[in-house]
Amino acid sequence: MAKKSKKKKQEEEIPEAWLLPYSDLLTLLLALFIVLFAMSSIDAQKMAALSSVFNEVFDGGQGVMDNPSPTETMTPKSTEMTQQMQAYMKDQAELSGIQDDVENYIAVSELENQFSTKMTEDGLLITIRDSVLFESGAAEIGTKNRKVAKDLSKLLVFDEQRPVMVTGYTDNIPAQGGIYDSNWELSVMRAVNFLSVLIDSNDKLDPKYFSAKGYGENNPIASNNTEAGRKKNRRVEVLIQPLVEKDGTKKDVNIEQDVMQ
Repeated sequence: MAKKSKKKKQEEEIPEAWLLPYSDLLTLLLALFIVLFAMSSIDAQKMAALSSVFNEVFDGGQGVMDNPSPTETMTPKSTEMTQQMQAYMKDQAELSGIQDDVENYIAVSELENQFSTKMTEDGLLITIRDSVLFESGAAEIGTKNRKVAKDLSKLLVFDEQRPVMVTGYTDNIPAQGGIYDSNWELSVMRAVNFLSVLIDSNDKLDPKYFSAKGYGENNPIASNNTEAGRKKNRRVEVLIQPLVEKDGTKKDVNIEQDVMQ
């Protein structure tokens, strides 16, 4: 009886003919995507970036995932602008801290009706009613009122000294029976005398950073037609100036003592 011959298993061959139409299909889809993308509303910069990516793919370069992002990189100029903005924000934060200290003093001393603070473009503005410091028509600060100036002088000591401007104002009632011929003179002397008490009360204050001026009845903050409005206009303002401008540049501190304007 003849022996049956063993059949060798032949490995099945996988046909590769399908790869060609598959690659053609991918190419067509990619071309369609490019056409649709080009028809959409995009800017030239993004289009150029996308084109460079596809060129690299077809030329055998880097893959899409390996291509650097087309977003703008941080330039030295933009870094400098960021640093300047940080300097401005830091300076504003320090002014806000000074404002908190002053408002805390106002609350503890129960001077809410005589003191006020406000952040302005020119710096931190502290407004003091004249009745807290002066007798009617007088420019000299009485002994009992000097404590306010002495307390405020302690709040004007900073890590880096800031320019401080003291300005005097009056209402529109003409000065009568006093030693000053006009409200303008009265406002100037009130500012100068208040500044002198600030400096004399604290040897940590550098006089060259302080200045004084007076506007008299000009630049009122309320109507002079009522007694309440005139009380608001009779005031002394202390302006604590910033050290950094809005654009982040260091402020040019002009150290001059203006006695009159």
